[in-house]
Amino acid sequence: MRTARRVRAGPGKRAGGNTGTAPWADLTTAVHVQEAEGDPAKRAFTVAELQAFFDHADDQVRRVRGRGRKGWLPVFRDATAFKVAYGFGLRRAETAMLDLADFGPNPHAAEFGDYGLCRVRFGKASRGSPPKRRSVLTVWPWLPGVLEQWIGEARPMMPAAGDSAALWPSERGERIGTSTLNRRFTQARDALGLAAGLDFHSLRRSYVTHLLEDGWDALFVQHQVGHEYASTTALYSCVSSDFRTRTLRRALDATMTAALGPGKDKR
Repeated sequence: MRTARRVRAGPGKRAGGNTGTAPWADLTTAVHVQEAEGDPAKRAFTVAELQAFFDHADDQVRRVRGRGRKGWLPVFRDATAFKVAYGFGLRRAETAMLDLADFGPNPHAAEFGDYGLCRVRFGKASRGSPPKRRSVLTVWPWLPGVLEQWIGEARPMMPAAGDSAALWPSERGERIGTSTLNRRFTQARDALGLAAGLDFHSLRRSYVTHLLEDGWDALFVQHQVGHEYASTTALYSCVSSDFRTRTLRRALDATMTAALGPGKDKR
């Protein structure tokens, strides 16, 4: 198991299948972003919820494989896809459309090896425009290990892997679709009894929120997720009450320290 912040994002296992729907079918124009993010029920995972979600996905792989069933590879695939979606702050369509060739080294972060960045080719388009492209830099130390295990060990055992360039081969076709990702996500969420306001897009909201809580520059986060406006990124951030309390406490403590610093009590 590898950890990101306090989140362990070790090898995940999954289940999937191709529904016949084009995996990019849910790509909509950027005009709808603020409307969707304005729904108060939609939110990011807390760290504890995200940890439980990833742990459940991993446990499903162990359970299925332990029973000697053949379906553990799709379960592994789906769990890994959830972690990659969170790890790079991706939308469903961006996740489903990833190819093996979409990863590469970052010369400024050699410690991530061949997985220092992710090239997103099917980003959400503005009205009348083709899908937007962007490169997302790897920030979580656990993420390359997750990808290495899937690509190097598990994916080659998928029946369709040899003829597919897709990162997530389907049992019935070249790649999984967005509806498959959504269905598997919902099954895991409901099995844990998590709030219905947590959807696949909450992995992306969590990426933004957790980076901001960890002190990453807001402009960097905006570029990572491909938002044209900072106001859109702000809609995605769902900082916890605990984080706000810690921030307030630090600010008050700093103010008090400055007020009582050397020479402040002298007349």
